[in-house]
Amino acid sequence: MDHTSTIAALAAELAAGRTSSVALTEAALARIARHQQAGGTAFMQVDAEGALAAARAADQARVAGLVASPLAGLPVSIKDLFDVRGQVTHSGSKALTGAPATADATAVARLRAAGAVLIGRTNMSEFAFSGLGLNPHYGTPRTPLDPERIAGGSTSGGAVSVAEGMAVAALGTDTGGSIRIPSAFCGLTGFKPTARRVPLDGAVPLSTSLDSAGPLARSVACCAAVDAVLSGETLDTRPATLAGLRLYVTRDFVFDGVDDDVAKAFDATVAKLSSLGAQIVPFDFAALRKLPEINAAGGLTAAEAWTWHRTLLAERGDQYDPRVAMRIRRGEKLSATDYIELLAARRAMQAEAAYLLRDADAWLMPSVAIRPPRVDALQTDEAFFATNGLVLRNASVINFLDGCAASLPLGQGIGLGVCGLHGQDARVLQVAGAIEAAL
Repeated sequence: MDHTSTIAALAAELAAGRTSSVALTEAALARIARHQQAGGTAFMQVDAEGALAAARAADQARVAGLVASPLAGLPVSIKDLFDVRGQVTHSGSKALTGAPATADATAVARLRAAGAVLIGRTNMSEFAFSGLGLNPHYGTPRTPLDPERIAGGSTSGGAVSVAEGMAVAALGTDTGGSIRIPSAFCGLTGFKPTARRVPLDGAVPLSTSLDSAGPLARSVACCAAVDAVLSGETLDTRPATLAGLRLYVTRDFVFDGVDDDVAKAFDATVAKLSSLGAQIVPFDFAALRKLPEINAAGGLTAAEAWTWHRTLLAERGDQYDPRVAMRIRRGEKLSATDYIELLAARRAMQAEAAYLLRDADAWLMPSVAIRPPRVDALQTDEAFFATNGLVLRNASVINFLDGCAASLPLGQGIGLGVCGLHGQDARVLQVAGAIEAAL
């Protein structure tokens, strides 16, 4: 298995009998072993026995003419906050120790029913509460682009698993960029669907208002194939015709403090799309600058995380990453009134976005304002929190607006955000496919 192969290419190889699921799974397991021997920390747990059994079953089903989906027989990794029957869900923490799950999370069950080979559980920011992917308990995955730099979070291990060919796709979650940030930092394509399109039953929540589940993979078509399985919806995701697309760009907020490298890559991409006939539409969205004030006390994430964590923090708070515990505890100070006002501010911002973007095919922005930071630059709390805020900023705009977005790789750990509002998933994938082809 070429570790850059797409789902469609591998499905075609399987269909033609040029490879087998067992061969692909053995190759993935061999890559995982090499990664771990080199000190890599992408995986929390590898289920070699279960994966090979699933691969043999997939090969037998194919001989009998039973191919459940394009994912049938292909290795997929699972973020450590999803329940997988027979495995303990730690959510990247030492504080969660319990009995193995008795049932798969809904998203995992759908992958299994689609014939995917579940190869293992991937490392993550503890309880998914960081865009950097640092984990003091289980190690910090690094981007394959540079071993001194972070892979991004919170789906850090999932991104590395795909980037290094240990899985063809990863199941991740995105509360404020946790699929799109590591996709950008690791040179992948990631897709955050509209929240609630993919059920989150059997997954440890961070923010029930903002959480979304989706894929990290090699291409837009790969993401669409996984999304179809996870959501149970078959969208028309055929790439759009680039010429004539109305692509909106605002310099408000999402360009504050952007790296020169990121700005150059973004501007060069926009110029190329314009030269190929896309219509680049500048617009102002000054209200975005209210977001830091709206979320100053911790926002929806702190309020909702505190609700879930308050008992566990009381019992085992000493086993949390202190930086994670500190942010969750901010939710204790938020009143019901604060929460209701947050929801009202969110609705107002959504209404403004719907008006401003009413004629847009997509909204483009840098997925992340900076390139992957060096691990050694994040040691102090001050540096960690400042960098974490900047890394999360652009992607989290879309979660706050209850939208959907893809991140496309532009090289050097830089991602292009192709964004839409609530329910515009098909259009975002169509536009992302057109841009991917143009690049």
